[in-house]
Amino acid sequence: MVSISLPILAIQIANFLVLIFVLNMVLYKPIRKILTERKEKLQGLEKSASACDAQAEEKNQAFIAGIREARAKGQKEKEALMQAAMEEENTVVTRINDQAKEDLAKIKAKITNETAAVRKELEKEVDAFADAITQKILGRAA
Repeated sequence: MVSISLPILAIQIANFLVLIFVLNMVLYKPIRKILTERKEKLQGLEKSASACDAQAEEKNQAFIAGIREARAKGQKEKEALMQAAMEEENTVVTRINDQAKEDLAKIKAKITNETAAVRKELEKEVDAFADAITQKILGRAA
């Protein structure tokens, strides 16, 4: 059996305290230091990651704003081009209509002149036609 005596108990307590002191110096403090450094490093990385996320979000918002601005600018330019095209179209249509009116007026004048000329020609020959019709109706020569 094991007998416990006061000097052996005192030596065991002293041995235990020395062991705790030595383990604390050799093992526990370095492990705690490493764990503290790791925790600080992780916190720094988390802060860095959150800062990067914030920067990325800011850049994304700037990018989206730039796209909106570019689309608005493009839309304004498109509308300006469409307006210019419509004005050009109106100018061309007006010019074509004016040219068509001039051509129509020339054709009407030409037809009027030709009609008058044909009428004069026919009026000169009316007596001859009347005599010919009369002869055919009466069946004899006048």
